[in-house]
Amino acid sequence: MDKDFKVYKCRCIVKGSCSGEAVVSKDPMCFYLCDPKTGTVIERNHAIHGRSIAGKILVLKSGKGSSVVQVDGFYQLWVKNNLPAAIILIDTEPVIVSSAVMVGCTMVDRMETDPYKVIENGDHVEIDADNGIVIVTKKINNSGITN
Repeated sequence: MDKDFKVYKCRCIVKGSCSGEAVVSKDPMCFYLCDPKTGTVIERNHAIHGRSIAGKILVLKSGKGSSVVQVDGFYQLWVKNNLPAAIILIDTEPVIVSSAVMVGCTMVDRMETDPYKVIENGDHVEIDADNGIVIVTKKINNSGITN
């Protein structure tokens, strides 16, 4: 059976390649407000509050917060091996980029299509940042049909 996947071009911010399940948030994120032991978002009223980002492909509006708390949040997740596998950004800003660079978290932006229109929670996403490629395989629902 052929898988339903699409390939999109993107811009590399932090090199690397990985794959995983997508977690999608339309909210900006402060990584300091994640539990380093589990990778769970603990910020109240956040779109993905209570979900773990550990090992996931995080589709994210942008970062938020000062450089000190953002770097510390990334660092604490990195120490506990609970960083996202990669981050796809919508709005790129220097604080989140520098934080990702410091811990080597693969990051891309400028997908040729709006990521919110083509990636849903649970989709399988492969990122080859070195070559500027994002591959999205749609999740299969309970009836065996891809969304």
